[in-house]
Amino acid sequence: MVRDIMHDTFFLQQKSIPATPFDKAVAMDLLDTLQAHADSCVGMAANMIGVAKCIIAVNVGPVNMVMFNPKIVRQKGPYTTKEGCLSLTGEREAQRYREIEVEFQDMNFQKKKMKFKAFPAQIIQHEMDHLQGILI
Repeated sequence: MVRDIMHDTFFLQQKSIPATPFDKAVAMDLLDTLQAHADSCVGMAANMIGVAKCIIAVNVGPVNMVMFNPKIVRQKGPYTTKEGCLSLTGEREAQRYREIEVEFQDMNFQKKKMKFKAFPAQIIQHEMDHLQGILI
């Protein structure tokens, strides 16, 4: 189900809590909402649809993927960039890393570890900031 985009900065600044297998429906809604905004959005965190759970959906090439409870375990190549956000107007400066390694759980709650570079790495870092209540 496509959900409305959250614009309430007070809500968006709250830290998200860990996701559980009971949150799979939220992940499906997140994927649906990301697809509905594909013309202007490449990633979303669950709090952007009003659910303060540690779930992100990101576009990585030809597919959108969900990560439950993601954690960056390695990062390399810091740089500064400007980013926009579907929940906020305008662009803001952000510190990012060119390469990251992320541990997360997939849709079956199986543990995964993947490496990302360039723009997919930037998207993941932006969405993970949302999970910490950091507005970009």
